[in-house]
Amino acid sequence: MAAAPHSSVDQFILETRGLTKQFKGFVAVSNVDLRVRRGEIHALIGPNGAGKTTFFNLLTRFLTPDGGQILYCGEDITLARPAELARRGIVRSFQMSAVFPHLTVLENVRIALQRRLSSTFHFWKPASSLAVLDARARELLAQVDLAGFAHTRAVELPYGRKRALELATTLAMAPKLMLLDEPTQGMAHEDVDRVTALIRQAAAERTVLMVEHNMQVVARIADTITVLQRGKVIASGRYAEVARDPQVMEAYMGSAEAALAGAPA
Repeated sequence: MAAAPHSSVDQFILETRGLTKQFKGFVAVSNVDLRVRRGEIHALIGPNGAGKTTFFNLLTRFLTPDGGQILYCGEDITLARPAELARRGIVRSFQMSAVFPHLTVLENVRIALQRRLSSTFHFWKPASSLAVLDARARELLAQVDLAGFAHTRAVELPYGRKRALELATTLAMAPKLMLLDEPTQGMAHEDVDRVTALIRQAAAERTVLMVEHNMQVVARIADTITVLQRGKVIASGRYAEVARDPQVMEAYMGSAEAALAGAPA
């Protein structure tokens, strides 16, 4: 039966219900209920040890939950394999830049695009067989301001440009839901501004869930913020709401406005 108008499936692309993960008795993620609204940038924040990375690892099936459910577009994906999630449109980036360092920028994006070919990842074929992907690869590079670096080896890129390349390879996978893990970590100010603008641009056609420590970035682009502390959700809502929440103030050991302007990693 088709979903009713304005049902939760229409509104929310991702939902977790009571998601829980323990490590030898330590509860890293505790009964987390989270809803990510379609078309939004949703930021997941919290102090060190809050469970943010563990939560991401559960969503992408790098870890198996001990309890709870993960729903994507209304379907239970709790036990789905990582490759299946990618095929469904859930694509993740990582804290550390994950590109092929000795391939060119264009080649990195072209590899990400190969999944669309019937001969996906037939690496023994000549490179010329992949030329059909070049036009789309160059479009993606232009989107992330890397058009002038197409023939530069990834290892030679400045750090901020490597993260932009990773964003291009993520976009090449045609995601419906992008999971970005610390997308501005370790960047200089100018790179932060560039990547922040790219995330906002990418989110125009898809949903973004991101873990981010730079609260200035979160304040500028996040539609919804969820705060984790010791594996539990302590607040969720718009920036102004979360900034005034007493539990958030306590979690960051100071005023919420100060914390959300530059919370510790």
